[in-house]
Amino acid sequence: MPLLSRVFGRTPSGTTRCMKGAMLSSAGQSEACRREGTLGRIDVIIPCYNYGRFLDHCVHSVLDQVGVDVRVLVIDDASPDNTAEVAAALAREDPRVTIIRHSTNKGHIKTYNEGIEWASADYMLLLSADDYLLPGALSRAADLMDAHPEVGFTFGNVIELSGSGNETPIKSIIDITNDSDRRILEGGEFIELSGADNLVATCSALVRTELQKQLGGYREELPHTGDMEMWLRFAAHASVGFISAYQGVYRQHRANMSTAYYLISDGHLIYTKNGRLADLQQRKSALDCFSEHFNDVLPGCEHVCRRLYRRLSESAVGHASAAFNDDRMGESRQLSDFALAVCPEIKSSSAWVKLTCKRWMGARTWRAVRPAAAAIRAMQRN
Repeated sequence: MPLLSRVFGRTPSGTTRCMKGAMLSSAGQSEACRREGTLGRIDVIIPCYNYGRFLDHCVHSVLDQVGVDVRVLVIDDASPDNTAEVAAALAREDPRVTIIRHSTNKGHIKTYNEGIEWASADYMLLLSADDYLLPGALSRAADLMDAHPEVGFTFGNVIELSGSGNETPIKSIIDITNDSDRRILEGGEFIELSGADNLVATCSALVRTELQKQLGGYREELPHTGDMEMWLRFAAHASVGFISAYQGVYRQHRANMSTAYYLISDGHLIYTKNGRLADLQQRKSALDCFSEHFNDVLPGCEHVCRRLYRRLSESAVGHASAAFNDDRMGESRQLSDFALAVCPEIKSSSAWVKLTCKRWMGARTWRAVRPAAAAIRAMQRN
């Protein structure tokens, strides 16, 4: 039985959000709703390492949310910058802000899990200190989850903010199937749509706290894809909510942890040396963890995981082809070897046959015929 059913036992009735005081400040609306007893409780954990310059904006984006009762925990992971001073000022300014400061750096996974242990509200959200929420994000997500107790977590679209200030809307592949701005997906449906990718920007993901605690924290062996595995874990036990609104802003800069694998420039991925393979290996580790621990929870998990591994292998072949085009032959060979190890049946795919043909022709011949091949594909699409 999915954990969500075991956690709640019965279907709780939805609550109605407080609409009075719509012209009040966020604090005024919160107080009005508290008196009516209709305010949704949300804990927001903000891990921070060397992001003091972003922290004030991040925290205020949470405190300024209306229609919800928020608490904020800032966990300073022994930052050498001014994080401690900024956090202290925020705590003096607003009693809803709590601070934990580490004397030594514990790393992001232990910090995330410390926040999960602290949370006690109905819902919780993990928000990196360099990201921030957009107005109304928490009430939109909480409204959906109040109305649909079968939903374990809710996420939405986000905006990527580059270091140069360019804003790029990042729309999910999830389609809204009716006139509503939201959609409820069965857990298995979400897993199938995810494939071997992470569809969820963490800054947009509101989760049920009790279910999160039942499922456990992030895995230390997955420093790069712990979030991907977490969403699969949730989907194995509950439905998933999607909101088409833009819920948060993800800052892209050279201090992001993902830069060990790739950079994002105006929505385009630029991989570091060996970044393609390292990224795929971490995704496989996430799928391995999911397959190992939730085989007895998700109906038909063995078949589902087989399809997920196939999707990962297809992605690896695509990367191998791209590396070949970039004249990175050694990397291309490593990627195709990885694809074959993950899913031997990939050899029968058209992408594998194409890669084999390119290698047979050689790089020089392929570069000569590539423009013609691209033109043919364009005509076929049209």
